[in-house]
Amino acid sequence: MDIKSLQMFTHLATSLHFGTTAEAMFVSPSTLSRVIQRLESELGCVLFKRDNRKVALTHAGDKLLAFATDMLTDWQALRADLRNDSEQLQGEISLFCSVTASQSHLPLLLRQFRERYPAVDITLVTGDPALAIDRVRQQQCDISIAIHTPDFPAEVAFSSLDNIPLVLIAPKEWRVTQLQHIDWRRHQVVMPEHGPTRRIVYHWFAEHGIRPSVYASVGGNEAIVSMVALECGVGFVPQVVLDHSTLSSSVSRIPVADIEPYALGLCCLKTRRQEPLLDAFIQTPLS
Repeated sequence: MDIKSLQMFTHLATSLHFGTTAEAMFVSPSTLSRVIQRLESELGCVLFKRDNRKVALTHAGDKLLAFATDMLTDWQALRADLRNDSEQLQGEISLFCSVTASQSHLPLLLRQFRERYPAVDITLVTGDPALAIDRVRQQQCDISIAIHTPDFPAEVAFSSLDNIPLVLIAPKEWRVTQLQHIDWRRHQVVMPEHGPTRRIVYHWFAEHGIRPSVYASVGGNEAIVSMVALECGVGFVPQVVLDHSTLSSSVSRIPVADIEPYALGLCCLKTRRQEPLLDAFIQTPLS
């Protein structure tokens, strides 16, 4: 018993006409007769009652029809499944992002992507967000979650994910909650040693005619939160960093309405932007 034989049988069980089924299945009537005889021989029962005027299913034929219908349905479903598997995107994407982004934006992005493309593997490396663009330019990763800057390199494509506001934080023990309570001559500032936050904060200081007293320049926004919590000074950090920091309860948030937010997004080399794997990842909705 094979799939082709069951297909011929089910067609004949519906048409009840050897000539019609033979034509539809592209076989001769004699070939069709031999297929039915072989099925009857394998099963040890008669499947059709035949005389010169009509063909009818026997009780055994009814049972085989139910079995064959289910089996052929499963067979078609399996073929469709396997065909879809072969057409699905497959391969590997290497992704770089900060620890914060891996907690704030990446989980939903990966969940949405994996639902659509389960055969694609993701290799994730976390590190300093200031390195995200260079990792892409040097082809140390396929895609990175990076911050858009005015000097963003022309050879790198950027697709926005979110706008991230900056917040000013002060030690909880200082009980400072308003911007006007900050004495910039007395309160020192913890600054990032590089990256977009440093540019934005210095620009804000310049606009307000403030010459900050810098206590320290540190690597990474998480380090700023730590040093502010230790009462080393005040500092600006991305809100998303503070939202995911274990030290958020040790600092006070001070609203600053006029400081520039920055755009967070996915970036890759423009020369690779249309590669199917990268395009699929970048097109994944964050919702």
